[in-house]
Amino acid sequence: MTPEPVLDFPLSRRGDVLPEECAWLREKQPVARVRTLTGDHAWLVSSHALAQQVLEDPRFSLKDTASPGVPRQYAPTIPPEVVNNMGDIHSPGLCSAVMKSLSPDADGLADQLRLRASELIDALLTEGPPADLRAGFADPFSAALHCQVTGVPFADWRRLMSGLDTAHMTSAHTFEGAGLNWYKDLGYMVERLDAPGLDPDSLLGRLAALREDPESAHLTDEMLAAVAVSLFSTGAVSTSAFLTLAILALLQHPELIGHLREHPERMGRAVDELLRWNLSIGDGLPRLALEDVQVGEVPVRKGELVLVLVEGANFDPEVFADPQRLDLDREHNPHLSFGAGRHSCPATGLGRLHAETALSVLVDRMPGLRLAVPAEQLVWRTGFVKRLPERLPVLW
Repeated sequence: MTPEPVLDFPLSRRGDVLPEECAWLREKQPVARVRTLTGDHAWLVSSHALAQQVLEDPRFSLKDTASPGVPRQYAPTIPPEVVNNMGDIHSPGLCSAVMKSLSPDADGLADQLRLRASELIDALLTEGPPADLRAGFADPFSAALHCQVTGVPFADWRRLMSGLDTAHMTSAHTFEGAGLNWYKDLGYMVERLDAPGLDPDSLLGRLAALREDPESAHLTDEMLAAVAVSLFSTGAVSTSAFLTLAILALLQHPELIGHLREHPERMGRAVDELLRWNLSIGDGLPRLALEDVQVGEVPVRKGELVLVLVEGANFDPEVFADPQRLDLDREHNPHLSFGAGRHSCPATGLGRLHAETALSVLVDRMPGLRLAVPAEQLVWRTGFVKRLPERLPVLW
């Protein structure tokens, strides 16, 4: 018989304190039965070895977690007909367009990002402390990257980012605003496909060119725009959440800001450790079992939902020496923050460039950065796909 849930999921919404359940789960029940927001049952996998197994095994599907009638983490926010259309989006040209657009080596991208980061910090310094570093830096800098990659004007960043608060809500039930929000952004991207002066090397530029490709003739403008909406939406919310929590981690370990300022060449390794330390993935990585699979001591049945507890895996003492220590010089760091296997994040390189650029400019320009309020006074968002403080007040 399948066991009853041992706890409700997700866990704590605070992104600066490791949930106390992680160690117990990993040691006592590394594959535990949990109850999700929708009341469905799922398997929560919390050890590094088993998490990696699930993420790399093709018998566990990410795509099928959106299928009708399957157990869910939370109610879907994308309209069902859009999900169905996106399931039909296939062409070699489309895959190539997306992957080329996600390259961190795009001509001039690194310089443009550094310039944008400096401009944002200039504005903060001009206004003076205290300031909200999330609203004044993390959000607009993440938007700047994805506006550049997608091919939309940076002037529209507030309009696009404001929709993410609705698009990435987590709820036990569907709600009207989610669908309206999706169609609003979809209409915007459809219009941008025909915008004058569209950068041919941007995602929208490449998608617009596909309309002349016979192999992509089945792709409508709405399908192409859905790709752009999805990339901007998931990318911007993920990079902003990570950057916000990475900055918070440094603020809570202020000696590390000086360390990075004195050793800028170590920023790449530091970003890897901040990725391991990061607790922004608040709802686990979902996979649906396509057939019966043995995971540790648990037989997972076809059609069951499995959730990978990233913070459990990333703080596993079997893999990471002294995992509770934020060690920016950590050498062995096989964290799973970008996933693993064939569904690992395709924008890994872009995400690293984003974080390294932002943190490099920040520690250089604002060496005296510190929290303006006690950490316990930060307000953490509930009902959202990411653990995220509503504001990050700072002084310098």
